[in-house]
Amino acid sequence: MSLKRILKYSLLAILLVIVGLIAFNYAPDRSVEDLKEHWTYDNSKFIEIDGIDVHYRINGQGFPLVLIHGTGASLHTWERWTDILAKDFQVISLDMPAFGLTGPALDRDYSLENYAQFLNTFLGKIGVDSFHLAGNSLGGAISWRYASMFPEKVEKMILIDASGYPFDKKLPLAFRMAKNDLMGKVLLKITPKALFWKSIREVYYNDDLITEELIDRYYELYLREGNRQAFVDRVRNIEYNDASPIKTIKTPTLIMWGADDEWIPVALANKFKDDLINAESIIYKEVGHVPMEEIPEVTAQDARIFLLKKIEVSLVSNLENSIENGEDN
Repeated sequence: MSLKRILKYSLLAILLVIVGLIAFNYAPDRSVEDLKEHWTYDNSKFIEIDGIDVHYRINGQGFPLVLIHGTGASLHTWERWTDILAKDFQVISLDMPAFGLTGPALDRDYSLENYAQFLNTFLGKIGVDSFHLAGNSLGGAISWRYASMFPEKVEKMILIDASGYPFDKKLPLAFRMAKNDLMGKVLLKITPKALFWKSIREVYYNDDLITEELIDRYYELYLREGNRQAFVDRVRNIEYNDASPIKTIKTPTLIMWGADDEWIPVALANKFKDDLINAESIIYKEVGHVPMEEIPEVTAQDARIFLLKKIEVSLVSNLENSIENGEDN
């Protein structure tokens, strides 16, 4: 066989492989109604904000605790925290614009300021004026930006592996692809499920906790109509160049961080602690980027202790005062 023919068949084989991979990984958009059948809860609600239907849920009674998820996630990331903390708080979680069942923002503005304004509008519509606020990753960045813009509304704040500072570390593969003009367009239609396995293995330290259902959740909600374009828009929209508002925040803050976070260096936990006026921190060994998913019982209990600390101290103080004044119960 001639060299020319060998090259011809080799190129044809490569082309067939490429076509096969594209066909195998092609994924059409999923409709909201289709996804609702599997990814809503019995108490899921929807409310119109800025022209989009926002998916949220409220569990428990007590002082409100608002939970904000990170990039590529949804309110489902807080499922175990919700189960545990609803005994003491009114737990509010929502799918932020660009993610989950909520889907893309109509103006395609995913700046931290716009997210904070959106959150303020949402909370106003459901009648919540004062609350605790917790966020993971991007949700952490939205949380501290909100606290800097509306300090009178946030009683206490929890930042979990939060974004906010620039750092010298290669971006995750999905983010690098979204930033590339060609690959960003490819991601709108070609969505390898293997990419989700890779990403989740990076954000979890303990791979044994990763299940098919977990991957399906992230994957299927990413396919919600409009979410893929929103992911590309968001990755290109947010740059953490101005962390100066962090130093203005006086809100009592608990910083939680996985010591083995592959996405955001644990050293930034100390940066947050140094820059925030009133902060304490907990570093979890052998835990990755999403401690509230990976070790929910431990982190929820630490959150509970932090959030109730003032109340518990107040109760002890009142008891001591009663004893000193000779009062009987």
